[in-house]
This record gives sequence, C-alpha cells and structure tokens, in this order.
Amino acid sequence: MNLETQLYKAQTIGNIEPIEYMIPYPGTQAIIEGQIIKFGEKSIFSDYNLKNIEFYQLIQKMANWLTEQGINPKDNVIIEENSSLQSLLLLYGLWHMGAKGIFLEKSNVKINKKLGAKRIKFEIDFKKTIMSYSPVFIPKYKALLDETAVIMITEDKSIFLSHYSLLVNANSIQKALDLRSGMNFYCDLKANSTFWVVICAILPIYTMCPFTKKDPHYTFTYDEIDQKRGYRLRKDWENIENFKVNDIALCKENSAVLAVKNNPIHLTDFVVKKNELWIKGHSLMSGYLEEGLMSFQDNYLIINNQ
Repeated sequence: MNLETQLYKAQTIGNIEPIEYMIPYPGTQAIIEGQIIKFGEKSIFSDYNLKNIEFYQLIQKMANWLTEQGINPKDNVIIEENSSLQSLLLLYGLWHMGAKGIFLEKSNVKINKKLGAKRIKFEIDFKKTIMSYSPVFIPKYKALLDETAVIMITEDKSIFLSHYSLLVNANSIQKALDLRSGMNFYCDLKANSTFWVVICAILPIYTMCPFTKKDPHYTFTYDEIDQKRGYRLRKDWENIENFKVNDIALCKENSAVLAVKNNPIHLTDFVVKKNELWIKGHSLMSGYLEEGLMSFQDNYLIINNQ
C-alpha cells in the first residue's frame, strides 16, 4: 500500500471519508463571502474598529496589492510574524487569490527550496500601502477543499494542511466548546503557527464569535488560566491523561486542536502510546514535504515526540 493510500485511510473515520463530512463552505475563501458579507455591518474583529464589510474590502485590496507584487495563484508565500491584523489580511488575501501561506515555527528555520517560497516586504504602514488599491478583486483561481491552504515549517518538517482540514478543525472546536454566535473570545497566540490560523483567523469568522481583548467570554492561552475564564493550550499531548477539563491539546499534524481534556474533537481519533501519538481523522494533514517521515499502523498515522 503506497503512502497516499495509507494517509487517506488515516484521514477516514468509520465509514466517513475525507471531504464527505458536510461543512457549510466550499473553501476558506468562501468563508469571507458566506459570513462577512452576510453580516457586513457587524464587527468580528472589533478591536481593529473595522466593520466586517470593511475587513472584506481590505482583503480584496490586499489581493490586488499581492498581484502587483508578482504573487500568482498557487504560489507559496511566507507570512512573517507581524501584527495580527497584518497577518490576517495577508493570509486571507492569499487565499482570496488562490495562493498558499507559509508559517515558520522559528524565524531562522531553513526552508526547503522545493517549495519555491516567496517573500514580500511591507512598508512601515501597511494599511496605508494597500489603501489606494481597489476594494474589488475578481479571483482568477479558487482553490478546492482538498488543496493545500497553509504549510507549517518546523526545524525538521514541512507540514501541508488543506482548506478542508483547517475548516473541519474549526468546526470541531466549535462543537467541542459549544461556541455560539455572539460569544466573544480572545487568543494570545502569535501569528507563526497553524494553531493561530485555526483559532485566531478562521474560528472567529466561522462561528461569528467576535475576537476581542475586551472582556471576552473565553481566553485561549499557553498560560495557566481558571476554568471560568478560558482554556489553556498545551502541546505536550504525551501527558494528556493528566489534562484538566479546560486544557486543550494541540497537534500540528492535526491542523490545530486534537482534544479538549483527553476527549478527541469531532472526526478525530487518537491513542497515546508512550512517546507516540497514533492519530486519524478529517483534520489530519495532507503529508510532509520530506520523504520517509510518515509511518502507519492499523490505519493510524504515528507521530513520534522524540
């Protein structure tokens, strides 16, 4: 059995195969059209004093600016760690034009030349830079659900995640935490991971839960936090049996969230065996760029923490 077939089996839960679970959008680009325009006069990123329709217009301005910088559909573009708003607009601008975002776990990490990664530079005032561009952008290409949306580069791996896996992960977080429209939240993650992509960039729009620092219902943080105030994000899944009720397990290969306490999120299944995570489900990555890193057993992808 080849790796592609093995990965597909690992992405399957029961008799539900990847892409078969109905999520309400045909792609991340469609979230903007489906949610932001519908609720145009509301503000999902309220701390930036932007109505949703203004946020949408900035995304289109960004897409026009990116095109002028020589970015094309399907390009892999590095998103440097900048202000959250700048990273948001860059990511959605890339998705809007059918390109992909690259996130670096550390700024000095080596990038495989096979990716043909592109870098772009902003002026100091990036909003002023893009403000003169048209607020209308007609995409020449719209990525499909199973196409790569982001690439996460760590010291030894380049992880590919599809639009579908990111959206399913956001959908599963919403179900696990019972997030309902209007319940605001905040997350203090920096824009340098797929965790940020799902929790900070996609989840607010997907759920229509405003993202704000000002008296949020819940806060997501790596720090210790009281159960009534929010959730602690943890990457040490090998200790998951000791997780508290408001601890959230993260895993890059599963897009972002793996479990709440030790309960797998919707459409995810896993087993921890010493320093190995055996995982399967619809949030699972599309694979690594590097060869020879994936191993499987009983239709589970095995991730080693060592």
